[in-house]
Amino acid sequence: MPRLRRPRSPLLVARRAAAALLAALALALALRPGPAPAGEAAPATVPVVVAAADLAAGTALTPDHLALVRLPPGAVPDGVVGTPGLLVHRVLAGHVRRGEPLSDARLVGAGLSSLLPPGQVAAPVRLADLTVAALVRAGDRVDVLATGTEPGSADRVAGGALVLAAPAADAGDPGAGLLVLAVDEATAARLAAASAGATLTVSLPPP
Repeated sequence: MPRLRRPRSPLLVARRAAAALLAALALALALRPGPAPAGEAAPATVPVVVAAADLAAGTALTPDHLALVRLPPGAVPDGVVGTPGLLVHRVLAGHVRRGEPLSDARLVGAGLSSLLPPGQVAAPVRLADLTVAALVRAGDRVDVLATGTEPGSADRVAGGALVLAAPAADAGDPGAGLLVLAVDEATAARLAAASAGATLTVSLPPP
């Protein structure tokens, strides 16, 4: 004759369930990371204005072009600002990528003087062919050629000049075709004289 098991007491079942729940809770508390030591502050960061999208050289900055991020002090480049309003209406001297901090060296203005090699000055050169101007980027080296009234003639008035800024190539922009080059004073004078009576273009010599 089979032996019948006595039904478990509801109280016993409840006690065992409570014990299992308490064991699981204790394990979860044991695995949880401990609190940060008292008095330990969050890592310090600095606000930095960055490009909100890829931006072309010659772009006149608007609030939509700018974003604010926070970086550790050791990762902040020189010449940046932490207030977007300070950069509105400034013009980019070269192409920038989304998320890139906007330093003074990236802007048309006094910041470009920091890029000048010793003994050189910044000379503006306006190119007649906007298609050629669109090929040039800040940091390139170019030869400047002046074409006169005689067909087939061209004089090189600057060789291997460093491009500091290559603003807009849009025909509707006042800065269209305008380059800023780093040259010595004698070459700057030749460029100024050539621009008064000749058509200027550039070629890119081999590196």
